[in-house]
Amino acid sequence: MVYSELYETWKRELENRELEKLPPDFYSKAIDYLKKLREEGRMLDKRTIKANLLRKELRNAKRMISDIIQTRYRKVIQKMIKEEKVSSGFLTIEEEKIYRGISPLTEAYSSFAKEILSGHIPKINIEQNQKRAVLRFLKGTPPIVGVDMKAYGPFKIEDIASLPVENAKIMIKQGLAEKVEITLGQQ
Repeated sequence: MVYSELYETWKRELENRELEKLPPDFYSKAIDYLKKLREEGRMLDKRTIKANLLRKELRNAKRMISDIIQTRYRKVIQKMIKEEKVSSGFLTIEEEKIYRGISPLTEAYSSFAKEILSGHIPKINIEQNQKRAVLRFLKGTPPIVGVDMKAYGPFKIEDIASLPVENAKIMIKQGLAEKVEITLGQQ
């Protein structure tokens, strides 16, 4: 990524009401660009004109990236409030993961509002919206990579761990662990 490419992306995102299509690896490239600017700046004498220009370029690049993130977030939320689907083709890899996490919450809230407005008491299943489960391991288990792409384990018999629900269900089904019910407020 170069400054002019970032600038054009920033300008298009701010000028248009709809989400702009970004390359799936946009944020990875942005991170690499910022790292490159920082590294170049470290190698220069701080008092040179080039070092000063690099500092300004870094500051402007950070501001534009921040504006892009905030603007895109606002556009996604506005679409969700209007109950419009956000096409994954317009989201980066990272934004898609965030959207998948926010989408069920928005749908639940919309359903909640409809139930209230239709005169019904909404049934809210909190467990469905939980993202993690606490397990007690019944067998030794090798390390795993969770659905959140984080490493968990290895686990020994009687270890207690909090895992993403999807992974916890698999562990329980395979007889490797059991769910631990947590009761709050009792002493």
